[in-house]
Amino acid sequence: MTATEALPRALEQVPEVRSFFDNDTNTWSYVVTDLATGRCAIIDSVMNFDQPSGSISFESADAIIAHVREQQLKVEWILETHVHADHLSAAPYLQDALGGKIGIGSKITVVQDTFGKVFNEGTEFQRDGSQFDWLFNDGDSFMIGELVGSAWHTPGHTPACVTFVIGDAAFVGDTLFMPDSGTARVDFPGGDAHTLYQSIQRILGLPNETRLFLCHDYGGDGRDFECATTVGAERRENIHVRDDIDEGDFISMRTARDKTLGMPQLILPSLQVNMRAGHLPPADEDDRVFLKLPVNAFN
Repeated sequence: MTATEALPRALEQVPEVRSFFDNDTNTWSYVVTDLATGRCAIIDSVMNFDQPSGSISFESADAIIAHVREQQLKVEWILETHVHADHLSAAPYLQDALGGKIGIGSKITVVQDTFGKVFNEGTEFQRDGSQFDWLFNDGDSFMIGELVGSAWHTPGHTPACVTFVIGDAAFVGDTLFMPDSGTARVDFPGGDAHTLYQSIQRILGLPNETRLFLCHDYGGDGRDFECATTVGAERRENIHVRDDIDEGDFISMRTARDKTLGMPQLILPSLQVNMRAGHLPPADEDDRVFLKLPVNAFN
């Protein structure tokens, strides 16, 4: 079944979406559940990482595990919308505890090739996406119990960005933020403002009432952190891509704005871990694990 065939049926379904917020990274993670079958998917999980000490922990993931167990759910998928540059994935930890297949967009291979070179990983680092259980091509459909999901390739922020459309909900990763916060940056390797604009227009082609679930929110004007908006709200109010802003103006704005942005605090550890599907780099002969700190990696 293709995404086009699955979409009309999918949009009639209303999955339960439970959100989890990680305060340190302003990241939203989700458990998406088909209540009829008790099957679920976990999207964009967080492994807690204290950079000064180099220590990892799993408070955020443990909250998800507790919810899944309390509700007696069966995990079918652990999904990543992209290779995150601002938090580390807890996908393997969740898989060990709950099962499920780890999935990401098939363009992960582009990201792996790029950052395999940045981190001088050598030939032992596979660049074929094999660290993941499933690679989604654009238009692939999948099931969560009786829920129909579709994977849409929505690059621009990164080459591997995917939007997961599940029932009346779409999980957009970093592609869009709340209307008062705008859109994703495009200055990482492989990012492109024209491509991002086209991806956003594809998402905003969904019905106005479609719920859009975000990977991050940073608040604004004193409002509380929010995890979701709608297509209609984005089209009316998004400060970067509402309906009265054309592509040329968007590209000019995005290019100028990105020149003012610093790199995310956790970009170097995040990329090394997330391009491995949340696994740490291999341990040395003394069972010690190291993350690399390349100098001038993004100059």
